Order: sequence, then C-alpha cells, then structure tokens
Amino acid sequence: MRLPPLLPLLLLLGGRAVSPHDSLSQLPTPRNPKIRLYNAEQVLSWEPVSLSNDTRPVTYRVQYKYTASEWDDVSGVNCRKTTETRCDFTAAGLLQGFPRHFNVSLRVQAELGDRVSAWATVPWFQHYRNVTIGPPENMEVAPGEGSLIIRFSAPFDIDTSMVTFEYYVYYWEEAGTRKVKGPVKSNFISLDDLKPLRVYCLQVQAELVWSTQGISLPGNLSNTSCHKTTLDAATKLEQAILTFVGASLSVVLLVGACFFMILRYRGLIKYWFHSPPKIPLQIGEYLKDPAQPILETLDKDSSPKEDAWDSVSIISFPEKEQDARQSTLNQSAGPAQLSPERGH
Repeated sequence: MRLPPLLPLLLLLGGRAVSPHDSLSQLPTPRNPKIRLYNAEQVLSWEPVSLSNDTRPVTYRVQYKYTASEWDDVSGVNCRKTTETRCDFTAAGLLQGFPRHFNVSLRVQAELGDRVSAWATVPWFQHYRNVTIGPPENMEVAPGEGSLIIRFSAPFDIDTSMVTFEYYVYYWEEAGTRKVKGPVKSNFISLDDLKPLRVYCLQVQAELVWSTQGISLPGNLSNTSCHKTTLDAATKLEQAILTFVGASLSVVLLVGACFFMILRYRGLIKYWFHSPPKIPLQIGEYLKDPAQPILETLDKDSSPKEDAWDSVSIISFPEKEQDARQSTLNQSAGPAQLSPERGH
C-alpha cells in the first residue's frame, strides 16, 4: 500500500500537522546580539524587532548557561518580559554579574502574546579573557624635587587570588623621547632623576595578568597630562648663590655708576642742588632806598660782643720802615684826619 505524500512529513514532525498560519505566527529573531565587557560591566544588547502589522510592544527574554549547565532565566535583573533592548547584569545594587572566570553563553528571544521568535545566541565569553580594560582611575600627580609622584586606583575590583594588575607609565619631556617605567604592581609610582623646572607629560596604562591561563590584557592609556618639576635641594642652593652674587654685582655696578656720574657731572649736580645766593636784608633795603644811611645801620646792628677780641697782637716795625709807613698814612689821610694819638 502506498503512503499518502504528506505522511512522511507528518512523521518527521512527530505527528504534528503544520498549519499554513505557523510561518506567520513566528516573530523575527533579534539581530546583532552582543555582549559589552568593559571593566566590571557585563551588558547584553541587541537590535529591536519591528512589526508592520502589529502596534503592540514586543518583549524580550534573556537566558544564560555555563559550560556544564542548562539554559536558565537570569535572576536578579529585569531581563524577563522586558521591552528594553539591553540587559545589564551588573546594574547598581546587584551582584557583580556572572563569575569572571566562568565560560558564559547568552541568548535572547522576542515575544508578543503567543508568538515567539527563534533564539539569538551570543558566543560564549569569559570576563577575564575578553574584557576591555579602561585606564587607571582617580589619577593624581604631585611634582617633587626633580621628580613626579603618581597615585591612582585600579580600573575595577578584581579577585587578586586569581588575577593581578600591573601598571606602566609612559613619560617624556616636551619635544623629547618617550620613556616607559614598569611593570609596577603598586598604585604608587615615582619618576625620579628628572630635570628640575622642566615640563614632563605622561600616560598610565593598566595590564590584567592571569598567570594560570597565560593571559595578559593591556588596557587603554589614560589621558595625557603635563606637569612641571620643582627644584631639588642642590639646585635651590645654586640658585640662591647665583641670586645673591647677581644682586651683589648689581649693587656694586649701580654704586660705581652713581659715583662716576657724580665725578663727571659734579658741577652740574652742585648747580642743581645748591641754593641761589641771596642779598643780605640790609643791602636789599639800601638798594630799594639809596638815601638810607646803610653804614650807620650796620654799625648800630653790630653788637659789642661781636667786636670783642680774645687777644691782641702787637706788631713792631723797624724804625725807618715805621717812619715811612707813618709818612705815607699822613699824606693820604691829610691834616684833618690825623689821629689825636699822633700828637702825644
């Protein structure tokens, strides 16, 4: 007996007949699902499903599984019957997402009433293996004496019993050659032996090391920042000595220049600073009134004390010379002006 043409197909489908409306009842599959692993973040996102013949909102359902487990809904986050096109497994107030050393697979499905889509699966990931590491956070740079002291914190918290962070500092003098210091496991790094009073620019990078797996993931570089070093003790002393010597030489040169100018232009300086001569008061009054007896006034103004002498010196002349001098005086003075003492 020959089987009907549709019987083999019914047997393959487990005896379930295919309705001509089944193809229309299935929703489109969410497209481009991808996982974002940045520092501690674990966020799944996908493109929305759009329907032209239905205005009702489409909801989404996210499931996960580990290597040796079954698919299960994600608990603790709103990733069941959600209208958003993302699922944040590390949202505020929740746990730190999936264990970072586990292999994790994710899938998302669209739902609209009784209609569902096929599952869109994301390839498995391992956080410590696939994470994108950002630059160190809270970076501070303190200029020192010919040095720069750098402090920062890790990009995110890690299980130090499993993985570690190592840090590198790339630094260079302006228009100079780029240098690197590292790896350093401390979040405190000092760049020593730098030139004082010079501007240095730097960037810091974190690297995640998973020794048991042989994995080293370099992170993103921090923004470039430039800082000027300060003077060290020796340079401060040299600068103080040079300043003192320079000031002393300046004072000496200034004093010498002033002395030279005084010597060269002393007449002009004396003329500038010397007060002009003044006519005595009595002579000034006489010039105003020539008829005034100036000599008698001067004689009256002179006090006896000013005419007193402390000593008197007697000068003797030889007899002939004395007679000659007396004769000359008599001739010049005349008989009327002879001193009465001469007659004695």
